[in-house]
Amino acid sequence: MKTKLMIVLLMASVLAFGNGCLLLGLGAAAGAGAGGYAWVNGEITTTESASLNQTWNATLAAMKDLEFPVTDQAKDALEANLTARNASNTSISIKLKNLSNASTEIRIRVGTFGDKSLSCTILNKINSRLQTGS
Repeated sequence: MKTKLMIVLLMASVLAFGNGCLLLGLGAAAGAGAGGYAWVNGEITTTESASLNQTWNATLAAMKDLEFPVTDQAKDALEANLTARNASNTSISIKLKNLSNASTEIRIRVGTFGDKSLSCTILNKINSRLQTGS
């Protein structure tokens, strides 16, 4: 009984103090295959159940939706890199890595030290675009 109570309290605290990325990321799991994300050293890392091409197209569409001008982009069959800037002229770096025909790793870093809230917003927009197929 105590263990269940501890788990419920822990989950409630995560939900109460989280910034929403985990909730939206897990909500997107059904459509895009995201099982969550890792926030390490200022960078979000996650794996999506989508091909590199699908994830690349969703990333470009997300940048357009968020009105972040893309300043540099490169893509080949195994990886893709994109750099954009927000209105504060902060650099946004997104790196995609082909893990299989139906799985892509996404890494997002905002600025030098990372911005978890903005990184989550970008990840959620990419997930949204993957769900709609664009």
